[in-house]
Amino acid sequence: MTQNDDGGAVAISPTGWVAQQAELYEKSGGTKGTTIQGVPCLLLDYVGRRSGATRRTVLIYGRDGEDHLIVASNGGSDNHPLWFLNLEANPDVQLRVGTERFAARAETLSAEDKARVWPHLVELFPTYADYEKKSSRDIPVVRLRRTAG
Repeated sequence: MTQNDDGGAVAISPTGWVAQQAELYEKSGGTKGTTIQGVPCLLLDYVGRRSGATRRTVLIYGRDGEDHLIVASNGGSDNHPLWFLNLEANPDVQLRVGTERFAARAETLSAEDKARVWPHLVELFPTYADYEKKSSRDIPVVRLRRTAG
């Protein structure tokens, strides 16, 4: 458990490497831990749909104009990652991208929009193509658009 900028409690992912990276990223103010395998990553703070608790994970991101894109790959699992289910229930999130922290709203891309951005995301992180082949589900791509709040 750590704190967000408002002093509220944030539960970090129970996955060991994710927790370590999230801690390094946040404690450094976004100057360390900003890549995974050389690919840029962000911190996503979201609200648990059942618990109401604020949770944090580290995710690779791409860009589409000013927006950030994240992939709900879950390592190619046939199940959506829990963070994705939580964003469907409550799309208002907080991001840390490098040294900047800001509010955003999550929106799952339509099939058309996903088809447009998917090649760029696979170029950014080629393993996404393997995950897509391995999974029986359509892997969602989520747009994170900065909001005023």
